[in-house]
Amino acid sequence: MPTKPSKETLDEQIRRMTPVSIPLEQREEVRALFRLLDHASHPRQRGTSRCTLVGPEGESTSVPDSVLCILERVAELLAQGDAVTVVPVATELTTQQAADLLNVSRQYLIRLIDEEQIPHSKTGTHRRLQIQDVLTFKKVRDAKRKEQLDELTRLSEEYGGYPELE
Repeated sequence: MPTKPSKETLDEQIRRMTPVSIPLEQREEVRALFRLLDHASHPRQRGTSRCTLVGPEGESTSVPDSVLCILERVAELLAQGDAVTVVPVATELTTQQAADLLNVSRQYLIRLIDEEQIPHSKTGTHRRLQIQDVLTFKKVRDAKRKEQLDELTRLSEEYGGYPELE
């Protein structure tokens, strides 16, 4: 069973924009949180009922609708077992941050940059990438992967692969 990451490790992951997932034993708690947030952020509820966040010392603050919607989406994805990355949209990424976001090694990312598959700029000797360029590359890459997997599935079905599934 994987060990629970320390608070520092989790903070570091979030700051580096590394995808974060929840331990399996916390999934039911996150599902309950999602249901609560989903109910609170339902469109007809927005603006009519306010959510309040209560801190460890009993202090409280109102949660704006925009933050509530983001929390709902994060809880939904985590409850489904997906990993989540929080990325500021108008930001430059280091090569390590971009590699983490794409779930590839930094060396592979450098090769993609050198092959001019992802635009970059240089700050001194350091490469920087625009978040939008990295997300565009990821979207195109994921679409190509899906097309290729669909083609493999079609060929497998056409040639009678996996007869035990019939």
